[in-house]
Amino acid sequence: MAVQEFVAPKSLPEAQGIFANDSSASWLAGGTDLLVGIRLGMRDPSRIIDLKQIPELMALDVSGDSILIGAAASAYDILHNSEIGSLCPGLADALDLIGSTQIQGRCSAGGNLCNASPAADSIPALIANGAVCRILGSSGERLLPVEDFIVGPGQNALKSDELLVQLVLPKPMPATSDAYLRLTPRTEMDIAVAGTGVSITLDTAGICTAARVAIGAVAPTPLLVEAAGQTLVGSKLEDDAIDSAVTAVRAAASPISDKRGSAQYRTHVVGVLVKRAIQRAQARINAGAKA
Repeated sequence: MAVQEFVAPKSLPEAQGIFANDSSASWLAGGTDLLVGIRLGMRDPSRIIDLKQIPELMALDVSGDSILIGAAASAYDILHNSEIGSLCPGLADALDLIGSTQIQGRCSAGGNLCNASPAADSIPALIANGAVCRILGSSGERLLPVEDFIVGPGQNALKSDELLVQLVLPKPMPATSDAYLRLTPRTEMDIAVAGTGVSITLDTAGICTAARVAIGAVAPTPLLVEAAGQTLVGSKLEDDAIDSAVTAVRAAASPISDKRGSAQYRTHVVGVLVKRAIQRAQARINAGAKA
């Protein structure tokens, strides 16, 4: 079946009404994965529903205790939002690695998440920042942590009538920063062999009071490694504490071997990346304290 119609609703109720009458339709938050899938014969929607005309899904807002990112907001718009970039530089790191400038003008953090690639760059960064999915369906609204949203390679937790509307991130506490790092065979426009997102909070004495560590491309889904974060809390991020976090992420990893890297290599690399990401997040906090 070829695509029969392209529609661009102007509101969420309108979009839901169109989708309810056509179960074979596909949402389009950016199209950078969907259109490739159609071309390769992996996706076959009868109708494409463009979400880019719905203001709520395109909105970016930093207010109160939250950072709100519309599910269809482009990576370009997020990267050029100075508030989000300064509060979550690691998320900006991740989004800036997705494709080229042209791709970033279309792709969205919400679409990258829904595509559910184990190697997606934005997902470990979102997990590290404690992002929550706001999901809307015929039975109402529900919230789901990003680490629970991906259920398998290319599979997410959305029900057949549901739509990801927004990503909600808690505004970072003072002396908090994050970082995202990945390894790729090529320097540009490649997918991660291993990736990691880290967020840490330090008190005035330099002691870690909170930490979240996430890894990608080394398991069927991106993972929140709670044990790694726990080893950092209460420490001044000394070598022993960081080494324990490295041990925890390597224990959590269950990568495949393929032409881009063996399982053993990926497991080793993700530990190296976690160590460097922790150090980068710590350096960002220290730099902010001196500013």
